[in-house]
Amino acid sequence: MRRPTPYSAIYIILLALATAISGCIENDIPYPRLPQNILALEAQGELQPARIDSTDFTAVVYLDEQTDIRAVRFTEFKYSPDAVSDKDLLEGTWDLSVPITVELSRFQNYQWMISAVQDIDRFFTVEGQIGETILDAVGRRVIVNVPMNADLKKLLITSIKLGPQSITTLSPDYQAGSTIDLSTPRRIEVTAWGRTEDWTIYAQRTEQIVATSAVDPWSMVVWAYGEGPADADNYFEYREADSMEWIEVPRADITAKEGAFSCCIKHLKPLTEYIVRARSGENIGNEITVTTQATEILPDGDFDQWWKDGKVWNPWSEGGTQFWDTGNKGATTLGEANVSPSDYVPDGLSGQSAELKTEFKGIAGIGKLAAGSIFTGRFVRTDGTNGVLDFGRPWTVRPTKLRGYYQYTSGEINYSSKEMEYLKGRPDTCSIYIALTDWTAPYEIRTNPANRQLFDKNASYVIGYGQLERGSSMNAYEEFEIEVKYRSTSIRPSYIMVTCASSKYGDYFTGSNSSVLYVDQLSLDYDY
Repeated sequence: MRRPTPYSAIYIILLALATAISGCIENDIPYPRLPQNILALEAQGELQPARIDSTDFTAVVYLDEQTDIRAVRFTEFKYSPDAVSDKDLLEGTWDLSVPITVELSRFQNYQWMISAVQDIDRFFTVEGQIGETILDAVGRRVIVNVPMNADLKKLLITSIKLGPQSITTLSPDYQAGSTIDLSTPRRIEVTAWGRTEDWTIYAQRTEQIVATSAVDPWSMVVWAYGEGPADADNYFEYREADSMEWIEVPRADITAKEGAFSCCIKHLKPLTEYIVRARSGENIGNEITVTTQATEILPDGDFDQWWKDGKVWNPWSEGGTQFWDTGNKGATTLGEANVSPSDYVPDGLSGQSAELKTEFKGIAGIGKLAAGSIFTGRFVRTDGTNGVLDFGRPWTVRPTKLRGYYQYTSGEINYSSKEMEYLKGRPDTCSIYIALTDWTAPYEIRTNPANRQLFDKNASYVIGYGQLERGSSMNAYEEFEIEVKYRSTSIRPSYIMVTCASSKYGDYFTGSNSSVLYVDQLSLDYDY
């Protein structure tokens, strides 16, 4: 028998050992966690772009009132490359009267919730009614208050709309100018999109002629709300609590809708107690006592305090309290800071301003465009060549305006991301905006396209917002004033966001490398 050579014996031993070892090896290397995101979502009949939140994996589409919410047709549905979706939203129509789920998978599964918001403008009024009509869309009820002497059997309808414009029919076919018998509740059929809903209209008598329904105090203004006869002279009076002199609010400052009326009482003192009441002719409503809020200064809005840490310029004094930050920590990973102090200030002023430049950062044409930006918040970290930021600073008072000075040089857009290529060749645009929000913590901003999350001025967390944009060059500083528009006068903010950027689409790495924005002397107003 032939004996094996030493080499063949070694081979057999190694083979057996390898087989034994391989039987013991377990593949315990975890798959990477790569959140899979919806990147774009559009639907027919949308009023504004969808709000996509990759933090809690939700997307909201906003529909006009003519669109059937139970048969929504999507026209764009983009998600992370290499992900697999369990639904193709571009196929057929979707019922968004309740949220739907979409699962995106790659290594792990990520469940997204997609919902729709649709506000249908409904109204119903009768002649001589008291206050605003109560419209309960969920309970499908309409309630109007009328004076004690009103004839409930012959109430004159002055306006009516209980469904989407142009596609709704009523049975009976009530119209403005018709009379309606509301001595007992009146049932009415409202039909749209081939579906019929049963609504009920009620009328109730009230002895109260005029009422002060709410008063919301800010710092130097107060918002007042009242209810009275729809066809009467309705107005407000106010006085300081330690004064006996009532002051009438000018009629030009009063806004009326049906029997509801409201106003903004201006030029008041902070931290002062006032008494407000509604009136209707000689009838006097109840009195409400409120105290105005304090005013707050926007910290370091003059941009006179700076210090340098390596290549990074910081817009606050060294060792001081930080309120603002810049994108410099991201820009300096590939070059020099593009936000810095400047001695160029508006005529008649001294100190320093903030100079914001849009510049390409990289070597030999490899890199990214970085827009100069300064914002209330904190630059958290870099994510490759992208940035992660915390937007906002705690804030509880309500300014009415953001003021300041700016000068802009607009270049021709010559760098863009793929999704913004259509902007090339157009003038670059600067952006300055202020937002008051109800965040419970700073809002995380991510510019990485794979998990991008940006600020959305239309999101429900925005209480007040104002913006200035300009796409042309200026020869000198100009003073600006941005009025803050609030969606509610009663909700108190918890954070303030002020942002200035030399390129509006800097979050998408799009702009001109010759755009420069100077800003100085930012401050807040609290009166109108």
